[in-house]
Amino acid sequence: MKFLDQVKLWVEAGAGGNGCIAFRREKFIPFGGPWGGDGGKGGNVVIEAVDGLNTLIDFRYKQHFRAAPGGNGAGKDRHGADGRSEMLRVPAGTQVFDDTTGDMLADLSKVGQKVVIARGGIGGRGNAQFKTSTNQTPRFAEPGRPGESLWIWLRLKLIADVGLVGLPNAGKSTLLAAVSAARPKIANYPFTTLHPNLGVVGVDNHEFVMADIPGLIEGAHEGAGLGTRFLGHVERCAVLIHLVDGTSEDVAKDYKTVRGELSAYGGELDTKMEILALNKIDALSEDDRSARRKALAKAAKKKIQDIYMISGATRQNLEELLRAAWIKVAETRRAQGIDVASSDDEEEAKPISSWSPLDG
Repeated sequence: MKFLDQVKLWVEAGAGGNGCIAFRREKFIPFGGPWGGDGGKGGNVVIEAVDGLNTLIDFRYKQHFRAAPGGNGAGKDRHGADGRSEMLRVPAGTQVFDDTTGDMLADLSKVGQKVVIARGGIGGRGNAQFKTSTNQTPRFAEPGRPGESLWIWLRLKLIADVGLVGLPNAGKSTLLAAVSAARPKIANYPFTTLHPNLGVVGVDNHEFVMADIPGLIEGAHEGAGLGTRFLGHVERCAVLIHLVDGTSEDVAKDYKTVRGELSAYGGELDTKMEILALNKIDALSEDDRSARRKALAKAAKKKIQDIYMISGATRQNLEELLRAAWIKVAETRRAQGIDVASSDDEEEAKPISSWSPLDG
C-alpha cells in the first residue's frame, strides 16, 4: 500500500428537508387547519481518528464527500427523517485545515477523537408551525437550509515515541531494520527513504515506536530536497535520535546542518530531547573514531561520553542506544501520566513485529 500523508478534500453536509404545506381533511372535520410537518435535518460530515490506519491513501481516488439531505415533511404533521452523516475515518495524528483560510480546524491526535467539519442544514418548518390566531390557514412553509461545504486539507503527522533524524545516507533505515522487524528500503544513495517508516522496538521488557524520517538537507525548512513534507512528522516524536554518518569528512558540519533545519522549521523541534549517535563506526579506524567523536562533541556542546558510537550494519552498541532512548521516552510518558511499568510477564524482551505505512 502506498503512503500518503496529505490530501485535499471537498466536503458538503446535507441540506435540510423542506417543510410541508398540508391541511387536515377528514370526515366530520371540514376545517381541520394546517397539518404540514417539518423537514428533517441534513447529515453532518464527521472526521474520526480510528485505530489500524497509518496513511491517507483511502482518499487518493475519492476527494468529494457529501452527507445525505434531510427528508421533506409530510401531511398529518409528519416530520422528515434526519439525513445520514458522512463519516471519514483517518489515522490518529491527522490534522484538518481549511483550504481557504489555512486555519487548523482539528487535531485528531488520539484514537476515538472525532470532529464535525461540516454541519447539515436545518429542516424547514411546515405550515402547521405558522398557524396563529389571525392566520389559521397558512399556505406557506419554509424550505430547508443548505448544509455547510468547504475544501479542506488532511495532513498526517505520524505518532512515534522516537524519531530518527539525520542527513541522507546517515544510516537511519539500516538502524530501524536492525532494531525492529520493519523492512525499509536500504541502498547506498541519498533519499533512498521517500516516506516515513515505523517500527516497534523492544528493550529491557519495554516497547516504543520508532520512526525513520526521510533525510534532511540544508534548506529543507524552505522546501529543499524533500522539504518540510516530513519535518512535520518529527513534531509528534518525544525523543530524537540524531544519527551522524561517521564516514563523513566533516561530522560537525553535518550535525549543525540538521540542527539548523530543525530550529528554522519551528514547532519547538530544536527543544526536543536529543540523543546523539555517531553511526558506521565499523568503517572507521580507532584513531578516526576518536577524532570524529571529539569533533562531534565539540559541535554539539556535549560531553564525549554522551556521544553513542554505533553501527547499524553490525549492530554494535545498539542496545545501549535503545536503552538510553527508552529512559527518555519513559520520562515523557510519566509526565503525561502514562504507566511505564515493564512487561515482565512476556516471554522475552526482543525487537518485535513492526509496521510501516506500506504495510496497510
